[in-house]
Amino acid sequence: MLVLAISLLTSIIPASNSATSKPNNLPGMPALLDPNDIYAADRPNQLSPVVKDDPEMVYVPNHTANTISVIDPKTYKVIKVWKTLPGPQHVVPSWDLKTLWINNNEGNSLTPIDPKTVSIGKPIYVHDPYNLYFTPNGKYAMVMSEADQRIVFRNPHTMAIKKSVKVPCPGVNHADFTANGKYFVATCEFGASVILFDTAKMKFLAKAKLPTTYNHMPMPQDIKISPDGKTYYIADMASNGVWVMPSNNFGKFSFIKTGVEAHGLYVTRDSKNLLITNRGEGSISVLRFADNKIIAKWKIPGGGSPDMGGISADGKQFWVSGRYNGVVYVFDIVKGKFFKKIKVGKEPHGLAIFPQPGRYSIGHTGIFR
Repeated sequence: MLVLAISLLTSIIPASNSATSKPNNLPGMPALLDPNDIYAADRPNQLSPVVKDDPEMVYVPNHTANTISVIDPKTYKVIKVWKTLPGPQHVVPSWDLKTLWINNNEGNSLTPIDPKTVSIGKPIYVHDPYNLYFTPNGKYAMVMSEADQRIVFRNPHTMAIKKSVKVPCPGVNHADFTANGKYFVATCEFGASVILFDTAKMKFLAKAKLPTTYNHMPMPQDIKISPDGKTYYIADMASNGVWVMPSNNFGKFSFIKTGVEAHGLYVTRDSKNLLITNRGEGSISVLRFADNKIIAKWKIPGGGSPDMGGISADGKQFWVSGRYNGVVYVFDIVKGKFFKKIKVGKEPHGLAIFPQPGRYSIGHTGIFR
């Protein structure tokens, strides 16, 4: 049945889904600035008029402390600490770049942050918001309800439910879209699987199991599409590397070893490299898109637990939470090495540095187009 599903999906998602041709985009989705580079709008300091005057801050959700630490990246000092409802997981920029949403999955709420005034707002009731994405046309918010085993499509402003879809695997949490926005692939951390959805129809299409390596059941985490739109990269915490899957051949996998507990994936501002956080060994692997080679590894002195984060607007620094060390790490991308450690609250998770370049956000800790 899986082979049949993959065969059918090769025809459902044609090669035109890659950015190298002129894709038939999801209705309402802004056209790509460069047909060969999904991330062309993310160049250094290329800020949208919506955010160009926003103060640059780093927002750190401390999951078990139930707080948000706000860091001024110019001084590397924590300037504010906000109390939140239980279980803040990620801080997520909205599609229109006007709001940051704190995902309090244990507190069943999304709490807004105004990035212009660096102030926190009143929580909105949303059940089990582990993670949050937005369709590339801005029509829907997509709440990844991990415990509920659902993807819930909502109004992107009021968060009113439009459609709730049960998914056939546990632990749904991360996602990314094809170049034309018409499909997305999500990972199921506890189901060793990835799933394919039709974006406009909000419809599940297929599931594919990841291969087993080292006798460990795979645990897929973050997922990111390549700049040319041809390849998905899927971090696998149990297999210690990333799976590589053609965007037009769902379920066909190859593997690249990176480091212990590969977890988060971030595209550099020149669209040349992918930064991979290896949470279990305290390092960042640098993968070159041109040939899928690991070209560097940046190690944290004494080890650490780099989890989720983002790249500074100028493209020179990578900020990432230290999940089990109560700190935030800063890496110098230009020099290719660890730079600084900043103490925050207990179990920091989905850190967002904001603003960043780009015209709109598709969610998580900041995926911009």
